[in-house]
Amino acid sequence: MTRRRDARRGASAAAGEGARTREKLRALAWLLDSSIRLPGGFRIGVDALIGLVPFLGDAAGVLLSGYIVREAARLGVPRSVLLRMVGNVAIEGIIGVVPILGDVFDAAWKANLRNVKLLDQHFDNPAATTRSSRRLVALVIAGLLVVMLLVATLTALIVKAILAAAGG
Repeated sequence: MTRRRDARRGASAAAGEGARTREKLRALAWLLDSSIRLPGGFRIGVDALIGLVPFLGDAAGVLLSGYIVREAARLGVPRSVLLRMVGNVAIEGIIGVVPILGDVFDAAWKANLRNVKLLDQHFDNPAATTRSSRRLVALVIAGLLVVMLLVATLTALIVKAILAAAGG
């Protein structure tokens, strides 16, 4: 009887810690993505401001965003959901490197708020979130394979045309 009670207390403590961690992650995401109100009501966060520093600002933003993903992994979020979260950070990080346009995109994309929303959705409805994440990851992989196939085909056609022009 004591073991069961101890197990329940342990599960309750873990759930409480998970809830506290999620609350801290929500606060961090808000700080990074929406803590500053601009005229007209649009909100940006500290991430958009530090992203103005070329390369280093974007790298710092990706590291801060990576913390949210790492904590989600620590909370037991499935790989498919983590891949979506990493994808959100990667999109923001890659496009964020482009001067000015990347900063505007970073302010609008709000990867951290997206990732915390995914985290909350996972805890509210794990099966549905995992299913939709798996579908999205599969779709992205299929899209990348199609792009790679198109690039390879185009490259082969260009090489063939160059060889035909050089030969004759």
